Parts: sequence; C-alpha cells; structure tokens
Amino acid sequence: METQLLTHAYQAGKYALPPLPYPADALTPYLDEATVLLHHDKHHAAYVAGANDAADTLRRIAQGDASPSLAPAATLSLAFNLSGHILHTLYWENMAPPPQEGPGGELADAMAATFDSLDGFQRVFRAATMAVQGSGWGILGVEPASRRLVVCAVQKHQDALIPGLKPLLVCDVWEHAYYLHYRNNRSSYLDAFFALINWEVVASRFRSYCHGYA
Repeated sequence: METQLLTHAYQAGKYALPPLPYPADALTPYLDEATVLLHHDKHHAAYVAGANDAADTLRRIAQGDASPSLAPAATLSLAFNLSGHILHTLYWENMAPPPQEGPGGELADAMAATFDSLDGFQRVFRAATMAVQGSGWGILGVEPASRRLVVCAVQKHQDALIPGLKPLLVCDVWEHAYYLHYRNNRSSYLDAFFALINWEVVASRFRSYCHGYA
C-alpha cells in the first residue's frame, strides 16, 4: 500500500486531522487505546487547530484585515503547530499492528550502507532518541546532498532540521505519547515502537523521495 505522503493532512483549503489508519485499539498491547485516543484526538487535533488559526491570521494580515504587528507571533505559532501536525501525521502512518517485516529492497540497501544493518540503525536511533531532553522526536530521514539516510534527535520540533531533510520515520517522545502506558520508561516505549514500525510505509516514502538509491 502506497502512503499518501501527507496529501490527506490538508484538505479543502485547511489543515485537517487525518483519521487513524487503524482502529484505536489495534496497537495493543504495545500502545493502549486510551493513549492512542488521547494522543490523536486531543494533542494532534490541537496542532491542527493552531496551524489553521495561525495561517488565517497571516492571511488576514496579507489582505490588510489584521495588523502586521501580529505577524511575528503568527509565524512562530505556524512553525510550532504545523511542525507538530506534519510529524504526528507521519507518526501514525509509521505504525501498524504487528507482526511487521523488516525493511527490504532499496531501503534495506540504504540502511546497510549507512548503518551496516537494521540492528545498527536501531542502536543509533535508540541512542539519539533516548537522549532527547524533555519533549521532542527521533527522526530517520534522507538528507538532500548525498541522498543518504541520517538520524536526527529533535528537541523542539519547530526548530530547523537539516535543510531539505525528507523524514521517513518519526518517533514522538513527548510524554503524552507514552506516559499513560509506560510512565517514565522511555526505553520500553522505544521497544514497542520498533515492534510497530510499518516498514512498507517507510519504504514507500523512501522510493518517493529518492527514485532509486545511489
């Protein structure tokens, strides 16, 4: 199944909350239904609303219907909320009920070239994501210069990543993503995340961005 690559995150001229790609209890026992519903229906939805509010303010400024003095706060709000919306949309698509097969094809070749193996990738990704202070994300993406894979640890998701980075796989380590289920045990949450990774979707993104790994 090919991922829609975020086209469903913006519809009819507004940012939109995509439905979960599976029932809310489908990730049990790795992520429980209560955590998934709170995360998607409350936290993700709040980012969508915030992004639309900020975009509307900037639109009204451009049309002369709002004071330009609102622009600095609106641009910061758009960066924060839209980053949260996009990353959460990727996050839900990144997962699927187990069992999951590991990466294959061109993505497997790319991972071997960068990380030596799937185990090597998991060691790097776990170490980077465990070290995120407070709230943030672990991200596997393709950087634009070499088109090679890279892992990023993001402390604040509105801050700039590597310019042009194409995210393939994202793991939310804000506390709302796992605290109901795992309390402060981020390591166990990462174990669960690795078990839920939908490698078919990750590979689809990789093919879309790279059109062949070189």
